[in-house]
Amino acid sequence: MEKLKNCILSQVAIEKKSMEAILSAFEPVEIKKGEFFLKSGKICRKMAFIDTGYLRMYDIVDGKEITLWIGSDSRFITSLSSFIFQTSNHWNIQAITDCKLYVINRENHFKLNKTQPKWLEFDNILLANSFALLEKSMFSQLHTTAKQRYDNLLKEEPQLFKYVPLQYIASMLGITPESLSRLRKIN
Repeated sequence: MEKLKNCILSQVAIEKKSMEAILSAFEPVEIKKGEFFLKSGKICRKMAFIDTGYLRMYDIVDGKEITLWIGSDSRFITSLSSFIFQTSNHWNIQAITDCKLYVINRENHFKLNKTQPKWLEFDNILLANSFALLEKSMFSQLHTTAKQRYDNLLKEEPQLFKYVPLQYIASMLGITPESLSRLRKIN
């Protein structure tokens, strides 16, 4: 749980007792490559902190898998709107590699929001970061070239290219696997 603890401490200062209460709300879960954390059409009742491994968030449109995001270690992943509002989820979240997660259920999450002010502060930062990431992604798709998106991803998350199949990366970048292959040859 050291990565989870460090992730929280990187955003907010928390006393030891409060940190212990927060960490005790998380349960360790291991999922194997190919297993699902969440399936489309279900209501999301949990959020995961990725200790190790890679998960992808995707949907199937006209028979084609479209990757929205790839979660890596020290990141949180969930279907945010389904988790918060208990609506039907639109995304599949599937392990790309074997993963070790720390999972908090919705009930414990909201209980912490009421009892641990520092968790609420962290949760607000997490939510703001999620919106900022979505904004950045939307802006990138509208205002940058495929090469710029590729270069940025390679700079920000080079490990993805070691552990994640290229077709998922291409989809996340909004390009074909063939285009990604050409971009990789240029660099």
